[in-house]
Amino acid sequence: MRNMKKLNELLEKAKKRGPKKVSVAVAEDEVVLNALEKARKEGIINAILVGNKTKIAEIAEKNNINLDNYEVIDEKSEYEAAKTAVKLVADKKADFIMKGKIKTGDLMREVLKEEYNLRTGKTLSLVSVFEIPGYHKLLVVSDAGMTIAPTLEQKVDIIKNSVLVAKMALDIEKPKVAILGAVEIVNPKMPATIEAAILAKMNNRNQIKDCLVDGPFALDNAVSMEAAKHKGIESPVAGDADILIMPDIEAGNIFYKAMVFLGGAKVASTIVGARVPIALTSRADSDEVKLLSLVLTNLMVGDL
Repeated sequence: MRNMKKLNELLEKAKKRGPKKVSVAVAEDEVVLNALEKARKEGIINAILVGNKTKIAEIAEKNNINLDNYEVIDEKSEYEAAKTAVKLVADKKADFIMKGKIKTGDLMREVLKEEYNLRTGKTLSLVSVFEIPGYHKLLVVSDAGMTIAPTLEQKVDIIKNSVLVAKMALDIEKPKVAILGAVEIVNPKMPATIEAAILAKMNNRNQIKDCLVDGPFALDNAVSMEAAKHKGIESPVAGDADILIMPDIEAGNIFYKAMVFLGGAKVASTIVGARVPIALTSRADSDEVKLLSLVLTNLMVGDL
């Protein structure tokens, strides 16, 4: 099957799939509302805006957004807005959640409350899909924003979440997963390389399924065939990774921001691991990134 190279291909796929309903927690955010309006016009979402109705109306008027196209639920406090937005999904009145003008931790604390039954027992992770100039296909990367220092067990879940995104959104039947470290050899003094080797063996023994896992890799030989050959690495993953698994949140976050702010990459992100996906982006992200994240999350609605 042909590899997707542009994030716009995800948009076309989402258009064919049809709109999904999103509940937006603390919706009084200009960039979020502009992204929602673009997504609505593209036919990929319907939205329930939960937040301060007066502020939402002011932003909508300023940006020529007709609120008649939305359901608006007036909640003055951020806590109540988050609670209402999450409950809408728990009650199956919306398909997924989007973060508005609220801290990630505050929203996720609400999502993870037992009363909503949205937890699956798996690790929740931020999965990002990059369109990077110079790379020959879309690249899935995790985790840049959720799990600070993942354990081996959590890395298994992060791999599974990333594979799910690659399969459901990018139509990759058997994704190639590169486990990253600072070097491409197992070094007893570098735990990330030891865990990478264990994860590769777990995949080899069918403990991690539906993908091809190898590592450790340094970043260069995971994405550059020339670098892999130069270092004598023989692996079907080397130089052709579909998924990069970061050793920790620092590496993931630095990679994410380096690609976007220095490398000219486009990106879409979603949180996977709960019963519903969550569209979550940085406050510094543009409305284009938020639109693309809505597209990606639309494609993840289903049997998570």
